[in-house]
Amino acid sequence: MRVLVVEDSVPLRESLRIGLTRGGFATDVAGDGQEGLVFARNNPYDVLILDWMLPKLDGMSVLEQLHGKPDRPHVLLLTARDRVEDRVRGLNNGADDYLVKPFAFEELLARVHALVRRRYEEKSPRITVGGLEVDLTARRATLDATVLDLTAREYALLEYIALRRGETVTREEIEDHIYGVSKLPSSNAVDSAICILRTKLGPSGKGLIRTVRGQGYVLESAS
Repeated sequence: MRVLVVEDSVPLRESLRIGLTRGGFATDVAGDGQEGLVFARNNPYDVLILDWMLPKLDGMSVLEQLHGKPDRPHVLLLTARDRVEDRVRGLNNGADDYLVKPFAFEELLARVHALVRRRYEEKSPRITVGGLEVDLTARRATLDATVLDLTAREYALLEYIALRRGETVTREEIEDHIYGVSKLPSSNAVDSAICILRTKLGPSGKGLIRTVRGQGYVLESAS
């Protein structure tokens, strides 16, 4: 999944970038509201972590200018403001969740995971497709109760098509959601990653990932 962090504090921004990347998210960062707005308008993020007080353009203005964007990411608003009226204002202006500084990174990560599930209308933290189970919280996949040995990128790919299970997912959509701005993939990266993932699924997972010629891939029960 792909996340954008818009935060003017360099130490906090870098800490969030490192933590989210280690947590398996493709993470882009911006240091002011104008830069963040450009990123958010031009890339399909799943979650936007947005500081309220930003230079050039504050968080409320960013939210207002993203209003009506068809694929607008779910927004987690960060702020030192802890009054009820501030939280209400943020939520009423389009934020999906609110976190007061200072905060524990574990709580932020849990809220980001919850926003990803909400974005894909997934209430359960576990997705089951045939004998495959993808645990969104533990970031672990099992097939017939055996844990799959996946790299972070392979897991991210499996997680994304699992959230979109039953739908044809294009190569472009996969690129957009599992690679950040600074890590653009090669032309055949997605096809190669799918091939490796199929190999790791092995005979028990044969048929789970189906190629839709000229369109992309679909994850569905082999039956």
